[in-house]
Amino acid sequence: MHLKLAGTAIAAALLMTGAAHAERLTDQPLVDAAWLAQHLGNESLVVLDIRDATNAGDLYAAGHVPGAVAAPYSAAGWRAQVGDVPGLLPTEEAIETLVSGLGVSNDSHVVILTGGESASDFGGATRVYWTFKVYGHDNVSILDGGYAAWAKANGELSTDAVTPVAATFDAEFRPELRAEVAEVNEAIESDVNLVDARSVAQFIGQEKTNTVQALGHIPSAININFDKFYDADKPAFASADIIAKLAKDAGVADSDGFIAFCNTGHLASIAWFGLSEVEGLPNVRLYDGSMSDWTSDPSRPVVTN
Repeated sequence: MHLKLAGTAIAAALLMTGAAHAERLTDQPLVDAAWLAQHLGNESLVVLDIRDATNAGDLYAAGHVPGAVAAPYSAAGWRAQVGDVPGLLPTEEAIETLVSGLGVSNDSHVVILTGGESASDFGGATRVYWTFKVYGHDNVSILDGGYAAWAKANGELSTDAVTPVAATFDAEFRPELRAEVAEVNEAIESDVNLVDARSVAQFIGQEKTNTVQALGHIPSAININFDKFYDADKPAFASADIIAKLAKDAGVADSDGFIAFCNTGHLASIAWFGLSEVEGLPNVRLYDGSMSDWTSDPSRPVVTN
């Protein structure tokens, strides 16, 4: 399949601000390459290319979806460090400044695009998606399979850098989508499922990252390895049926909700996205501090098994 689009329509749309008839283009959390090609040039659409530069150079400059705005995951400011804890949700003011500067308003429909080469890479898209949702913006989707899927579909590419026209984005924090230490402590003693999205080796306490101070996991947690949610060979995110089976096989029970965690809230966003947005389960929260935050206080319990 070769995806064509009207370049003049895209160029015209990039000059427009404050769309008079802005709309939510879809209520689906994932869109495919054909959908994106069809909607390029729509005045409501903002495509954010969050691919980071690599040793091979600037991936955005080498070729990107026409009209996409560069917003690299590691460099743009999507996550913040507070004290010794990395990867936390930035402040409301910081996100308003970042998102407005990318040309996104409250009326925009955002499509997030990452490389799509692996589950971990796709986690950048799910984490940015969660950031939009937790700050009140529902008009957001992810390109399923990312740039890898766009390339596989022979999607048109551009090397013209897009300079966004600043917009106005007003955030509205939704605390029900984020968990902190208090909610995690409550979950240990309740029917809320704690879902550890890290590798099995990290879950059972054989390995840890440098940001985590102790081996093991939060008491009562079950493990669903993050890479089970994404098939890099297709490339595509797991279906709702596959995710439901993953949860069942891991021993997730009917409960009052879910809290996903990992080391710094990156991999956990994959599990959060799968459970909340794809399977459609209610009351799913992301503990963005995750094990880096939890183990920063040695009095908090961890277990190995």
